[in-house]
Amino acid sequence: MATNTKISSDNKQLIKRSDKIAHFKQDVWSIFTPLAQQFNAANLGQGFMDFPPPDFVIEAANRAINNRNDHQYSPPKGRANLKSILAKSYSPLFKRTLDPDSEILPTAGANEGLYAIFAAFLDPGDEVILIEPFFDQYIANITMNGGVPVYVPLRPMGDTNKIMSSRDWKLDINELRSKITSKSKIIVFNTPHNPVGKVFSIEEMAEINKLAEEFNLMIISDEVYDRLYYDPDVHERIANLPGAWERTITVGSGGKTFGTTGWRIGWLIGPKHLIGAALSAQTRIVFCVNTPLQEALAISFDLAETNNYFENTIGEYTRRREKLMKALTDVGLPYTIPQGSYFILANTAKVKIPEDYPYPDVILQRPRDFKVCYWMAKEIGVVAIPPSEFYCEENAHLA
Repeated sequence: MATNTKISSDNKQLIKRSDKIAHFKQDVWSIFTPLAQQFNAANLGQGFMDFPPPDFVIEAANRAINNRNDHQYSPPKGRANLKSILAKSYSPLFKRTLDPDSEILPTAGANEGLYAIFAAFLDPGDEVILIEPFFDQYIANITMNGGVPVYVPLRPMGDTNKIMSSRDWKLDINELRSKITSKSKIIVFNTPHNPVGKVFSIEEMAEINKLAEEFNLMIISDEVYDRLYYDPDVHERIANLPGAWERTITVGSGGKTFGTTGWRIGWLIGPKHLIGAALSAQTRIVFCVNTPLQEALAISFDLAETNNYFENTIGEYTRRREKLMKALTDVGLPYTIPQGSYFILANTAKVKIPEDYPYPDVILQRPRDFKVCYWMAKEIGVVAIPPSEFYCEENAHLA
């Protein structure tokens, strides 16, 4: 018994973690999201709504759940109803007739879709170019599949101590070119951008596409906020540029589109040879995607058009954007006016926080913006997310 007890107490040493996860720090979401409940604070950090989806979306879920035929495995390729309605909705936006069977793949959320792409295309040592700031899950998705992240930042061209527009955050195309090597395989592109809110212009996308074509890079276009843009009044797609379709997978999100992040339904759109590879990987990751909620999402897309949902959502979020910008202006914090998505990047450099504040160890080990956000959650009652988490160490000063 004594020997067994010792083995049990030492199991952390006996069972070694994989090197794939050994370097992971505690993620920013598991640090800050619980603070909203702990401090009874408003959670303005994590990308989900504090209000329910529209009634027609909830009714769509009820209809799907109540259908006795929608409770077993789905085909790994996804439910035909969802694929068909996605093809109907997105064909005009991609300026081509999408084949629902071979050019669209429902996924278990956009994040799993990204993981499946990296699993399908990365070999050990392949490099993936990320534009900073970036969605933090990109890193784990890349490294767990043997890839190596390479970073190129968006740089603010205006005075960050004043209110500026997200269009003033620019990608230096020559800096991007300098990061391309013989090992470069993929570039991840995000528009509308999280968290800057930048909606890339067709001219900016053309420069990226030109490099991708020159160096034979695959493009992952993360467009989970494609239905939420304020200025300009159009969302351009890099896959529509000459020569881009054959090398691009576009990632979408039902959770972001309908305010149902807990459903975990996303999709990939791209040419047959790319989607087929992602399907091969996804089949080994999750096998198939949630059956009733695929059907619910299909119904929601169908009803969205008759309810003017997408237009109304832009109007509603425009009002919310104005309200939050006014609050930041009133307290004297400069910020970036987002052209799209539902985040606002604020400059908290002028926020004075006590040097001897009782921060937990997990906060003390991180940059200053972690301390600001923790202090705000506890003392002000507002949870925000520190942007340094979305940069590599070298460029964290840009946060």
